[in-house]
Amino acid sequence: MADVAVYNMEGKEVGRLELNDAVFGVEVNEHLVHMAVLQQLANKRQGTQKAKTRSEVRGGGKKPWRQKGTGHARQGSTRAPQWTHGGVVFAPVPRDYSFKLNKKEKRAALKSALTSRVNDSKFVVLDELKLDEIKTKKFVEVMNNLKIGKALVVLNEMDINVIQSASNVPAVKTAQTNEINVYDILKYDTVVVTKDAVKTIEEVYA
Repeated sequence: MADVAVYNMEGKEVGRLELNDAVFGVEVNEHLVHMAVLQQLANKRQGTQKAKTRSEVRGGGKKPWRQKGTGHARQGSTRAPQWTHGGVVFAPVPRDYSFKLNKKEKRAALKSALTSRVNDSKFVVLDELKLDEIKTKKFVEVMNNLKIGKALVVLNEMDINVIQSASNVPAVKTAQTNEINVYDILKYDTVVVTKDAVKTIEEVYA
């Protein structure tokens, strides 16, 4: 089992925690991790781009000149693609970019992402993360004590004081255990997790 240090909010080590290898010690599957990130980004795309084809552009109903005898190439419409103000060839139309991964693939990808963070020593466990009031300055002090900049902070339950305090810090994102995903785990340099959140993650994904 992987063994990681547990820190308090002052940045001091207060113990050790053994992580479940079924979640934090799996073989990293880079292909599944890549597919999970690709899926999340694809599902975010609106797919609302649109350009007009020659049949949708206004005008061009009249043949610009007769078929023969002018010396020009034959033309049927001033809205053909080769004309200025003409339609677009193979114009983009609204489409759905999303695709699905099955549940086993999603779980395996998430476990791989968590394992990679543990292996890279980018997984920091806090004994607790509690603030008496909504204060960005106090939250920043905790991050500075841990010597962490860009971080994903995972909480076991919704804590308004922590969430609101972190909301004004551009390099930090907070999430609950049921909201974590592969993209965020890899996007942020460090994953900061409370002990309670680690237990919940192990219960859900082990």
